[in-house]
Amino acid sequence: MVAVLSAEEQEFTLTDADFTRIRKLIKERSGIDVSDAKRSLVYGRLARRLRTLRLTTFSAYLELIDDASNDEASQFLNALTTNVTELFREEHHFEFLTQRIVPELARAGRKKLRIWSAGCSLGDEPYSIAITLANAPVTHQWDVKILATDIDTDVLAQAKKGIYPAERIAKLSPSQRAHFCRGTGQNAERAKVSERVRALITFKQLNLHNAWPMHGPFDVVFCRNVLIYFDASARERLVRRFAGILQTGGYLCLGHSEAASASVVSSLEPCGRTAFVKAAPDA
Repeated sequence: MVAVLSAEEQEFTLTDADFTRIRKLIKERSGIDVSDAKRSLVYGRLARRLRTLRLTTFSAYLELIDDASNDEASQFLNALTTNVTELFREEHHFEFLTQRIVPELARAGRKKLRIWSAGCSLGDEPYSIAITLANAPVTHQWDVKILATDIDTDVLAQAKKGIYPAERIAKLSPSQRAHFCRGTGQNAERAKVSERVRALITFKQLNLHNAWPMHGPFDVVFCRNVLIYFDASARERLVRRFAGILQTGGYLCLGHSEAASASVVSSLEPCGRTAFVKAAPDA
């Protein structure tokens, strides 16, 4: 639970005008909607930046990040990006990958698989995808590439390392844990994803609301528990873009609370639990 400080207890003063400017900037630069209920969270995360920069007011901080090219502008986005993730979260999608998607490609004689993990956070999702594929023998001779993107440069730096506290992998199955190397000595409480798994993934910084440098087509797009941070129009726009970058017969996997967002795109048909397939265009 986040402690809510009274105005008297707060080290800095966050005025209504400052908070309004912060909400406007985060919406413009990331598409994220920050509600009034998140005011304490915003204060706590940005107060750390003020201390680091030895600033005394939020208005001074806002002047600093007004220029989007300023290095601190990236730290501003990083500070306000929520990163809640875990390995094999919503496991039904990984089962769907091995039980439907991979067999379909194998029957079609395909030996190439392109997957995008959009909003990959600390890397749990793309590593879970890679481990799932590593445990599917049929894909071992395939050309498999996983693109993992996030707006937050700090979490991407951590994700690239592929290092987790040992307790994070304790609940995984033996076949899943087999793709982690346990540390020794001072690193005994940490585990690192195997090089074989890491080699399948490319991590890149990307703001979903900006232009996308890649053109696809992708076989699968994972964008789970990301759309919930955007308003309805932004969600619809992103789902349409995801559909556009999928090849016909490709799949979009969304979070359990985001499935309704796919209903706005006629080419996306439900095909499983919060999974959608891109149908062929009408003849």
